[in-house]
Amino acid sequence: MAVTGIVATVLMQHASEGPFLWESRQHAKAAPDYSLADLARLDQRVEAHIDGLRVAGEEGWQLARKELAWKEPGEAFAASILAFESNHPRRIAEILGIASAVPKLARGVISALGWMDYEQAAPHIARLCTSELRSHRRIGIAAAAIHRQDPGRALHDALSSGDPLLRARAVRAVGELARTDLVPLLQQELSSKDRGCRFWSAWSSALLSGYGSSIQVLQSIAASPGPFRERALRLALRRITLLSAHAVIQQLGRDLQSLRFAVLGAGILGDPALVPWLIKQMAIPALARVAGEAFTMISGADLAYLDLDCKAPEDFEVGPNEDPQDDNVEMDPDERLPWPDVPLIDQWWAKHRAEFQPGVRHLIGKPISVEWVHRVLHLGRQRQRAAAALELAILHPGSPLFEVRAPGFRQQKLLGRATSG
Repeated sequence: MAVTGIVATVLMQHASEGPFLWESRQHAKAAPDYSLADLARLDQRVEAHIDGLRVAGEEGWQLARKELAWKEPGEAFAASILAFESNHPRRIAEILGIASAVPKLARGVISALGWMDYEQAAPHIARLCTSELRSHRRIGIAAAAIHRQDPGRALHDALSSGDPLLRARAVRAVGELARTDLVPLLQQELSSKDRGCRFWSAWSSALLSGYGSSIQVLQSIAASPGPFRERALRLALRRITLLSAHAVIQQLGRDLQSLRFAVLGAGILGDPALVPWLIKQMAIPALARVAGEAFTMISGADLAYLDLDCKAPEDFEVGPNEDPQDDNVEMDPDERLPWPDVPLIDQWWAKHRAEFQPGVRHLIGKPISVEWVHRVLHLGRQRQRAAAALELAILHPGSPLFEVRAPGFRQQKLLGRATSG
């Protein structure tokens, strides 16, 4: 296929836009304002650019390969799909070599295998899971877990690996795949010096069994700063009694540095009794939006849709600005959340509070039940859907955790199949 003029320009757009949109979906898959339908539309755009490279054959591969020079996961994602789908050994070896040399690119390779239909990805995943290289086995186990397919003996063997990255991915997969039979093997990792192994073993054990020791580890991780703090809180509060959860939130609320996590905890717990306290936190600019989200998690009230939002305070600044002397480079974690209008929300709650029973856990407006969390998986926003997936896994012991970050078009098929079944 000769590539000239307009065709070359279009192919260049495919090679650059596909990775760019993939990076966009990395934010969208956990965004507070993205529904499954929104994610599916974005994913269809990603797929369209990948398909443009596919139909170009060798020229498409060479363009995707050239983009790897940026050494970014999005470019690795696009090139990996073309390499694995081609079944070309040299292309696959090149992709895996790059992923091994630049660890962050492994994210793109794993995502590519997770993006492909499982039937097409399965032979590659099987080879990776039995590779002599630990970095390849980690990619294989992660890709199998995304598809919620059990890698079998490879998973069991990885639990005793000397490589903490491989071991951590394996103990995480135990929880995602609901391998309850492997939970006893995770107990030794609860005291691991590697924080990834320690967290994921506690997470998987708590999700599948509710063992007190694993919940205690999660609570200790949730109590102090660290990369797994929020994840630990999201599961720990779902696995302890309502009374104990209130005590955890109260303790977090006493520490100014942990107050944000107390607000998050209120939304996770879902007890309407915490709503008046949340409304008070909305008056604090740094907490206003996350408190508004927690309020929605409990009440189901969409602040923007119900006109319960307002403009940002004029003097409020967060994240990077244009001042070159300012060392603040942190992004605003609440950027996509609406600003709550406190008086209007107070009025809304006064009108609707009788509809909610204190002491009963709620998720976006209704008491938690199997039927309701299934409904949230269909219609909720991504963070709400992630909460519903955790609740469903706890309500249905032994069932794999629903993957709300999978390609949106695949999730729609799976949920449609579940509904029709």
